[in-house]
Amino acid sequence: MPCQEFDFIFHKTNFYGQYWKSDTAKAVIVLVHGMGEHSSRYTDYVIPTFLKSDFSVITYDQFGHGKTKGKRGHNPGYSYLLQCIDVVINKANEFFDSLPIFLYGHSMGGNLVINYTLRQSHSLAGTVATSPFLKLAFEAPKWKITLGKMLHKILPNITMNTGLDVNAISRREEEVKKYIEDPLVHDKISPNYSLSVMEAGIWAINNAYILQTPLLLLHGTGDRLTSYKASEEFAKNSNENTTLKLFQGGYHELHNDLCREELLKTIIQWMDTQLTS
Repeated sequence: MPCQEFDFIFHKTNFYGQYWKSDTAKAVIVLVHGMGEHSSRYTDYVIPTFLKSDFSVITYDQFGHGKTKGKRGHNPGYSYLLQCIDVVINKANEFFDSLPIFLYGHSMGGNLVINYTLRQSHSLAGTVATSPFLKLAFEAPKWKITLGKMLHKILPNITMNTGLDVNAISRREEEVKKYIEDPLVHDKISPNYSLSVMEAGIWAINNAYILQTPLLLLHGTGDRLTSYKASEEFAKNSNENTTLKLFQGGYHELHNDLCREELLKTIIQWMDTQLTS
């Protein structure tokens, strides 16, 4: 099914978006990518798999990412990240005749879709978060956190290297190679991104009990970037609306890892269950 491109203006920024229509769609997935990457990284395997299972997909490049205009790795504030999801959900209703909508976010996108589900008014059919950035899987240097907080007050738009270990994204060497060679991937991040997302992750864990929407939480125990134990903590603080599945040894990008078929099968079966329950 051919991709349809669109753009929209939000907070003085020109955003890039794209969508795919399944002729037999039973629902729409709003896909929210992670830090440093972009929406087109999901077009090789994830989106085609959803389309084959009768789910249409709409996605976009976030502030400071991909083909969206603006400074790489910077956003105007966390609330604008959530508001941007609202804009894309409205686009989904416009393009897909108000079909049921699922949010699906990876890593930082997982942080956003969880917080959106908890904080915003919506009528989502459900939310899926893979390897959500609720906490880092490692202890960030104290000097770096202190510097980030100081810069956040005086230079919130300054960007620094993330120091991401690219070999931690997948056990598939070809996926690591594709990531490294992708010209739209970057390793820049501003205090407005890093600190606000980290704070929102802690908030989500502490407020998981207010969740009223079905949530599927998926994380690999071999993730060296975001903490699977934080996902466990969220699930423990939540209620019967949260379903947690851990993938033993799974790396950060489960959808590009050795377990990708099992991951997508799990997500599709879960969404089908939400539509029929």
